[in-house]
Amino acid sequence: MSSSPVPRFQAFQSMAGPITREQTVEERYGAPENFLEIEVKNPLTHGFGRKMFTDYEIVCKTNIPAFKIQHSTVRRRYSDFEWFRDVLERETTRVTIPPLPGKVFTNRFSDEVIESRREGLERFLQIVAGHPLLQTGSKVLAAFIQDPAFSRDSYNY
Repeated sequence: MSSSPVPRFQAFQSMAGPITREQTVEERYGAPENFLEIEVKNPLTHGFGRKMFTDYEIVCKTNIPAFKIQHSTVRRRYSDFEWFRDVLERETTRVTIPPLPGKVFTNRFSDEVIESRREGLERFLQIVAGHPLLQTGSKVLAAFIQDPAFSRDSYNY
């Protein structure tokens, strides 16, 4: 029997790996399986004198089931973030809650201070909102980020 041997290079070609296929348009450009985008933006300063404060817009876009709404926009003050962080620390001992940007006592309404604080608040929210244990275990996480009628008084902490 004369069977012709397989040339060596063909044998190695078959070991080159799985056959790949072209991605579909949906796979290439569709929404990822799980996504969470949180942005803190549009700081607004209200009041005057000793009653001045700045609040920040929180925009959340997600398809993660822990969040009830896929797209939401709310406004929160720095003092709301302080309360929220304190509650998260009391709710769990298994997650290290990151710090907030520090309190500012001079020039706190300057553009530079407000922008620096906005960036720090955004980083903070992205970390805590993206943590799976907080997504499933926190009673306040989704409400703080998404509920325009959110009130600290609704929570006994």
